[in-house]
Amino acid sequence: MSSARSLDAYSPPQAVRLAAREGALTGPTSGLADGFVQVNLVVLPEAQASGFLRFCQANPKPCPVLAVSEPGARGCATLGTDLDIARDLPAYRVYRNGRRSDTVPEVVDEWRDDLVTFALGCSFTFEHALQHAGLGVRHIEQGRNVPMFNTTLPLTTAGGFSGNLVVSMRPYSAADAIRAIQITTRYPQAHGAPVHLGDPALIGIADIGSPDYGDSVSVSDDEIPLFWACGVTPQQVLIDAGIEFAITHSPGHMLITDIPDSHLALF
Repeated sequence: MSSARSLDAYSPPQAVRLAAREGALTGPTSGLADGFVQVNLVVLPEAQASGFLRFCQANPKPCPVLAVSEPGARGCATLGTDLDIARDLPAYRVYRNGRRSDTVPEVVDEWRDDLVTFALGCSFTFEHALQHAGLGVRHIEQGRNVPMFNTTLPLTTAGGFSGNLVVSMRPYSAADAIRAIQITTRYPQAHGAPVHLGDPALIGIADIGSPDYGDSVSVSDDEIPLFWACGVTPQQVLIDAGIEFAITHSPGHMLITDIPDSHLALF
């Protein structure tokens, strides 16, 4: 069995997926498989798929679509080889009639022939570029999951779906914040530039030390919190829509693909 202890930034995507498949990797994937794209997952019945696609097209910042599977397929050649969507994430969530299950390690028994998988870009992808530029990523440094927050920023209603934006947060000094914005702007398919920086109350966040998803991280007095659109957004949208059935990744527990990060960079 693959060991999660042996996984790090230099682990190939296949090794990370295998560790998740075998149950050795159960934690967040931030910082793993440097150089390869990580994706959020939303898996829906085909009857709701076209509506969700329209929602994503209307809200590309939180929902950048990288791939859509054929109905019932547990693989997707666009994302990688030897890939099992039902087993290759460290943790999943299942939704029934707008209610979310506890985290589960795989969804083989939940799989149906009518399920369509959406792979959405993830900010864990641009974290590699931040680190290569010498900018630390606080949650990786502190061994935690990225902090994520519900906001009051409204999404564009489309396809029968609506709601508010969810954001992820990373703190930087003023000089590093400018550089972080420049770097992440290169990756629009991984949420791109931040949607907000500074006072979290302006976007409806009451306490930056109490994230709605993930873990809290330290923020120094001389640092600015930067907020990026987050792929957890669809999860709250599914709940708000009272979706009959859906599967997603558990926040912070992504599918690592064989796609090089460089394929998403604009320049």
